[in-house]
Amino acid sequence: MSDLDTVKPGTIYEAIGGQSSVDQIVHSLYKHVAKHEALIPIFPADLTETIHKQRLFLTQFFGGPSLYLEERGHPMLKRRHMPFEITFERRNAWLECMDKALDEAKIEEPYRSAIFDRLSLTATHMVNKED
Repeated sequence: MSDLDTVKPGTIYEAIGGQSSVDQIVHSLYKHVAKHEALIPIFPADLTETIHKQRLFLTQFFGGPSLYLEERGHPMLKRRHMPFEITFERRNAWLECMDKALDEAKIEEPYRSAIFDRLSLTATHMVNKED
């Protein structure tokens, strides 16, 4: 069974073009994160592992193969992000970077809005400190 056999039809993952689109989003996202003043303090200088984890997560989050689950277990996002001070300012900064990444990856509507809305909810859930 190949990874393509595990893709559910009708998912965002399938609709946006699969893994190549996810990879474009992730690489663009971290190009912006690496330069964002509000985010630099909570991300490592070398984003290689962060990019890898985000690729696994978004692949699964969008309905593609369960790569994150297979490699790292349940996402437990809130718990995994607790060591980092995530404020509403940083939430907004991350979403700003994601907004640019979706544009650069040329994600079309209605998928662009669906992705951004879902990630906005997730980003809000990660906030663990007042500004």
